[in-house]
Amino acid sequence: MLELDAHLQQCLPKENTFDWLLNVGGIVHRDVKHRRTVSFQAGDRRCFIKIHRPCGWGEVLKNWLSLQKPVVSARSEWEAIERLHQLGVPTMTVVGKGERGRAPAGLESFVITEALEGMISLETLARDWGGLTGANQKLLKRALLEKIAALARRLHEGGVNHRDFYLCHFLVKARDWRAWCPGDALELFVIDLHRAQLRDRVPARWLVKDLGGLLFSALDCGFTRRDLLRFVRFYRGTAWRGHLVAEKKIWTRVRHNAEKLYRNFHGQKPPSSD
Repeated sequence: MLELDAHLQQCLPKENTFDWLLNVGGIVHRDVKHRRTVSFQAGDRRCFIKIHRPCGWGEVLKNWLSLQKPVVSARSEWEAIERLHQLGVPTMTVVGKGERGRAPAGLESFVITEALEGMISLETLARDWGGLTGANQKLLKRALLEKIAALARRLHEGGVNHRDFYLCHFLVKARDWRAWCPGDALELFVIDLHRAQLRDRVPARWLVKDLGGLLFSALDCGFTRRDLLRFVRFYRGTAWRGHLVAEKKIWTRVRHNAEKLYRNFHGQKPPSSD
């Protein structure tokens, strides 16, 4: 199976296109195990291609024995992107995809997306908030929290759990943040969906993992307890107090998951457990 949009059909070789794309030259952004991410130029368009090589039966069995569905093809990512578009969640645009082979351990596949130009990750922005200070910094944090909470809610209500739900996988248009004022545009894009899972309803354990990962990535960003309660309010869509009481076990597990990730990653306790 090979599908390319009209622009790529014009720019790429007509023969052996699948093999050409599996070996495309460009800037390598990630090269681990059987996956490779490369940015390349196609005419006047910059694209990203995520290439999946055969992973072997050992990798497949290891994942099944760990009670995890193995990611053996780029299909999981392009299907997740399609679901996000259906849910109205801003994300990447697929311009090409391909898959060949039958056995899960022997599949070769790729997904090509248009580059999201001029973006910055929320992880990078949150390091110093772009030099923004004072009241406007607090208002920017609140505005971003509301946006993140609304997107998380839309994903989870739409049956999607990300599995790598960290601030680094949210992008926003780069700008001079020192000049940011309340009311300025803040459109967030969700990326890196190769491990996302799609269902009719997200099980509680995967909600906890997504929200715990998100909290873990935000623990050093200067968010206050009030900020996090604001997140709960916009994630659930109503007042936070009742949800923290009614769903105490879930939110306690979210906090413990975040603290565990922080200890494992940083080798020390998180800054606060409030």
